[in-house]
Amino acid sequence: MWNVLLSFSGLVALIQLLFLPFFPESPAYLLLQKGDKAGCLKAMKQLWGEGNYHTEFDDMMKEKAVTKGTKIMNVLELLKERSVFPQLSIMLLILLSLQLCGLKIFRTASVQESIIPYVSLGVSISEIISIIFCSTLIDRFGRKVLLWGGYTLMCSVLGLLTMTLSLQHRFFWMHYFSVILIFLFVIFYGIGP
Repeated sequence: MWNVLLSFSGLVALIQLLFLPFFPESPAYLLLQKGDKAGCLKAMKQLWGEGNYHTEFDDMMKEKAVTKGTKIMNVLELLKERSVFPQLSIMLLILLSLQLCGLKIFRTASVQESIIPYVSLGVSISEIISIIFCSTLIDRFGRKVLLWGGYTLMCSVLGLLTMTLSLQHRFFWMHYFSVILIFLFVIFYGIGP
């Protein structure tokens, strides 16, 4: 029944999709993108209740003034923009590498076929753990420290994983260590990049 458990996230997404039309737009989107001041204040009251939101509104107005000359690009324009090409390339490379490593790494780590679904579930739990850690750490250390630390730890884990995969035929316990390293990689990826 592991496939039913993993499909639960699809059910949650469907529920969110059904209720989405009943929620107001983001106040920042209404003000910064659409220029709708009244809609912004109305959305603030709907989301946060009655109160005085002039400080938040003033902050958004300052942000609007700063970004006034900035052109908002669609996806195609963003893909054609040369200045963001290195960032897009790195992001695409990371996403593709994560998709391609999937279950093959578990088979390479000599994990039994019957246990692989549970290990995949463990990876999902690791992602949840990383989300919890990231949301608490980002305010304390800032995004730059988390990115550098995440990439550094990911590189270290991949180096150790390469070593454990090459040594697994010598030590029976090495494939367990490989699975632990995969969990750590997912956690460090979620906390950093």
